[in-house]
Amino acid sequence: MPDTALLIIDMQSALLADAHDAEGCLFRVAALANRARSTGAPVVYLRQRLDLTVPGLTAELVDVHPTVAPQPGDAVLDKVSADSFLDTTLGDLLREQAVRRLVVTGFATEYCVDSTCRSALSRGYDLVLVSDGHTTPERPVGAVPTAAQVIAHNNAIFSTIQYAGRSILVTPAAKVGFEARSVSLDGQP
Repeated sequence: MPDTALLIIDMQSALLADAHDAEGCLFRVAALANRARSTGAPVVYLRQRLDLTVPGLTAELVDVHPTVAPQPGDAVLDKVSADSFLDTTLGDLLREQAVRRLVVTGFATEYCVDSTCRSALSRGYDLVLVSDGHTTPERPVGAVPTAAQVIAHNNAIFSTIQYAGRSILVTPAAKVGFEARSVSLDGQP
C-alpha cells in the first residue's frame, strides 16, 4: 500500500468562482485523484465550512466542485481554519493509513495551501506541492502581485524551504506518482 496521500483543499465551487486558471487546475487535480485511487493511495478532501445564510450561497456552491468530486472511499473533512490539521481529524486519518508523504493541491495558494503545507512539515510529513495543482483568486487589473505571481512565489518558497528530516518537492501534476516513494527529490520517477 502506498505511503502517500493526496490532499485536495477547498476545491469548492463558491471559492473557485474567480480563481486563476480554475478549469486547468481542476482538471489536473481530477487526474491526480484518479491516479491516486488507481494505486490505492488515500484521497482526502478538505472543505472550508461556509455560512449558508450568506445571500446567494447554496449547498451546491459550498460543495466540492463536480470536476473533482469525491468518490466512494475518499475521505471528506470539514475545517474552519486555513490549517487543514487544526481542529480536524486529518492527522488521525493519516496515521491510521500509515501515510508519510502528502501530495498537496487546492485553493487558496497563500492561505489554506500554504498553511497546510507548513503544518504537514511540522508534523513530520514529507511534502509534494503540486506546482500547477493549486490556485488563488484573480486580482483586480493592475494589482500586484497577480494571482499567477502569488502561485509562482509560493512554488519558489517551497522549492527552497528546508525542514530538518523532511523531503520537499515542488513538481507539476504530470510528474506526481503515488506508489511508495515514486517521485525522487529531483522530480524524476
